[in-house]
Amino acid sequence: MSADRSASLAGETPPHSAARPPHGAARPPRGVPGPLGRGPGAVEVRRSTRRRRTVSAYREGDRTIVLIPARMSEAEEQRWVRVMLDKLAAQESKRMLGDAELAARAEWLSEQYLGGRARPVSVRWVTNQNTRWGSCTPSEGSIRLSHRLQGMPEYVVDYVLVHELAHLLVPGHGPRFWRLLESYPRTERARGYLEGVVAAARLPHLSPAPAE
Repeated sequence: MSADRSASLAGETPPHSAARPPHGAARPPRGVPGPLGRGPGAVEVRRSTRRRRTVSAYREGDRTIVLIPARMSEAEEQRWVRVMLDKLAAQESKRMLGDAELAARAEWLSEQYLGGRARPVSVRWVTNQNTRWGSCTPSEGSIRLSHRLQGMPEYVVDYVLVHELAHLLVPGHGPRFWRLLESYPRTERARGYLEGVVAAARLPHLSPAPAE
């Protein structure tokens, strides 16, 4: 069967795992959040005895197909599914989202997690925010997202959008604000991702060791 839309990620090599009997059929699809600009989809994991080390994934209609080695354990499968979904979503958010799509996404997120109460007048990417991921001016109803978010996983972009949408309702970062953020289920994961990006940027850039 040919994929309706392919975003294959070849060459992803999982760590060595204990031998595991191959599964005869693909696993039943499992509901997962869809990529930016799309509704909920499903993940189908396909195991292959011929696939030794690589993991790949692609879109097929409303489903995501993840191809893994048959020997992979259940825990490794779940971890690699998350990794590949993040990679696909990062590719798609970088390729697809312009200001219009970003504004549409913000509207959807407001309906989904804030009861539709946050109604921004404008939502757009900007290139002059290098010390913060997003900003909001409640008096103008404007939200701006740093271009550095482009290409990051969808749940990270969504979190920043929900964060700024919540500021249209609550200006500060008090308890009421964080209660609003609790409605978005991936808040902690997204914050961890962004903290990791900041920490990585602060690491010293070491020069390569001289050849002996």
